[in-house]
This record gives sequence, structure tokens and C-alpha cells, in this order.
Amino acid sequence: MFTMEFLKTCILRKKAYATVCFWRRQAVPKPSVRNISTTSPRNTVMPAWVIDKYGKNEVLRFTQNMLMPIIHYPNEIIIKVHAASVNPIDVNMRSGYGAAALNMKRDPLHIKTKGEEFPLTLGRDVSGVVMECGLDVRYFKPGDEVSHKPKSLTHTQAASLPYVALTAWSAINKVGGLNDNNCTGKRVLILGASGGVGTFAIQVVKAWDAHVTAVCSQDASELVRKLGADDIIDYKSGNLEEQLKSLKPFDFILDNVGGSTETWALNLLKKWSGATYVTLVTPFLLNMDRLGIADGMLQTGVTVGSKTLKHFWQGVHYRWAFFMASGPYLDDIGELVDAGKIQPVIEKTFPFSQVPEAFLKVERGHARGKTVINVV
Repeated sequence: MFTMEFLKTCILRKKAYATVCFWRRQAVPKPSVRNISTTSPRNTVMPAWVIDKYGKNEVLRFTQNMLMPIIHYPNEIIIKVHAASVNPIDVNMRSGYGAAALNMKRDPLHIKTKGEEFPLTLGRDVSGVVMECGLDVRYFKPGDEVSHKPKSLTHTQAASLPYVALTAWSAINKVGGLNDNNCTGKRVLILGASGGVGTFAIQVVKAWDAHVTAVCSQDASELVRKLGADDIIDYKSGNLEEQLKSLKPFDFILDNVGGSTETWALNLLKKWSGATYVTLVTPFLLNMDRLGIADGMLQTGVTVGSKTLKHFWQGVHYRWAFFMASGPYLDDIGELVDAGKIQPVIEKTFPFSQVPEAFLKVERGHARGKTVINVV
């Protein structure tokens, strides 16, 4: 999505387009006859950052001659991008992570030869203005901000939210079962609390009156405290497991770290109380890259199934969560933003000319919120 002027995206009714924007629920009335316009020759190409192969940061290439997207299907729109954010998954996908799954989505019948996805434009979060709509589009019209973002946010701020917001919402609400009606007083532990997903998650569960324990490094403690964390644990100040064991057991754990953490984190939950551990670090895409689609999905099912059953008999729930596109979820998130209960957390912004520097910034890790590219 790191294109200077336009982005084409598919709506598939309301839900799929939720990956990049906020929206309202009312439909935009469509005229009985759609105005048809043609693109002038001087606007058939646009500047963009693309990759021609998977690899390290040097594969990022700037071009002035990326073909302007056109509408192929009646449920698509074209957007003029004002800002876009960089997520860790974008950096990983630059290196080929998830290529098997994404190529299957692009070409389910395997008609194209290997490598035909290039030149590939990376990115998933944008904010901008609708330029053109397909015939079946009912929720947008040309000139709409993408899409009906909270009035209190700039395009830079709006571009920082959708991917991390929907990922956190999926983990906390859809998978974890927490909501504004059942979260009051719940003890919530967030591992990796200072990144994009972590900073959003703190604000959501605090808006629902939970007690939040945030794990981060000492230099991020002031940030997470301002976001509402009740207790802050510096994972560098000693044995993290022992520090957390000294606290009361938790009702819910969100793990943004993974690795060896899950070998001991579930022991911090309240047994036989419905307490849940949700991790966002899973081998799902890696399994498909390594084993192929069918065998990768089979291996994934066996892994998550065995872990879920093992921990169920130990009195706690073990779950995986992923980004989940949802227009209604973004509606709910937008309401919390406009109510002042959630604020975007942006660590650094870059101009469009410095997209490679932005990728390096995210690749170094230890994020304190989001990294955003100002395109316009």
C-alpha cells in the first residue's frame, strides 16, 4: 500500500474492507445511472515502493511508473492514500513470510507461474479519500474519507489503527470473550505491552474497567502508565516468571511475545474459572510456507488442538488469535476513539521518500506504538 497516490482494494461487501479503515453503518444512496469517466494519459502511472523479489530491506525499490489500479469488479474501490502505517508483518512479508497463503489467495486455481505476484506493493493500513467506486459499492461514494474515520483523527492517526486494533479486538473480544459487560474487575496481563497491539489492548480493556498488568521494558513504562496500566513489570529487571508469580492470578493473558513465554505463562491463570490465555504468535503461516497449504494447515490443526486439550484438562483455556477483518468491530472501535477512550499511539512518522527507513525502524523491534508513512 506504499503507493504515492492511489490504492485499489476489494470490499467484498462490508467486511473485507475493514482491513484499512473506519466506517459508518448506513449505506450511501447510489444514483440510478453511474457517471463514467476515463483517466487521462498523464495519470496512468504513479510513484510507489515495490519489491521484485523477497529478501532484506534492499529489495525495496522506488518507481515512478507503477500502473494506476483500475476497477475490475463491481465491489472494488480506488483510494487516494494520504497515510499508511508499517507493521511487523509487513517487514516479515518483505522477506517472504506467508507467501504460500497469500499466493493461494491471489491465484486459487494456480493459473499463474511462480513469481508473477511481482512487482509487489506491501502494506495493509491506510487512510485516504475514495476516488472511484464499483457499481455494487453501497457504503462509499467518491470524496468520502476512508472511510468515515473518526472526526477527531488526522489521516496519519487513522492509518495507525486498523490492523493493530482489529488484531487486538480479535484476541480480546472474539477469541478471549471479554467485552464491556463482563470485564469489570478482571485481572488482565499483557505481555509485550508497548507495541502497536499492546498499546491498543491496554486502552480497550481499561475502557471496560479491567485491572491491567503490563509487561514491557523500563523505558516504555511511562507510556503504558499513561495509557492506563495499573501495574507495570520490567522484564529486564529480573526473572519475569518469578515477578509475575508473586502477583495474584490472572483472568486473561494476551501474549504478543511468544517463544518460551507460553511454557510458563498459563500457570499464572486462575484455574477452573474460565481464565484464558491468547497468543498472537503462532506457526500458522510458517507451517504453510514450510509444508505447503494442505500439510501446513493439517499440522497447524494438530498443534493447536493438542495444546488446547492439554491445557483444558489443567483448568485453563489456550487459544490462538489472528487479525480479523470486520466492519462492525471498527464501528465499535471508532466509537471508543470518538469518546476519548482510545487514542492512537504513534512512535515515529516518515515521509514517503523514506519508506525503507521506516521498514528498518520496525524491523529493529522494541516498538513504542506505531510507525506511520505520510504519503500526501
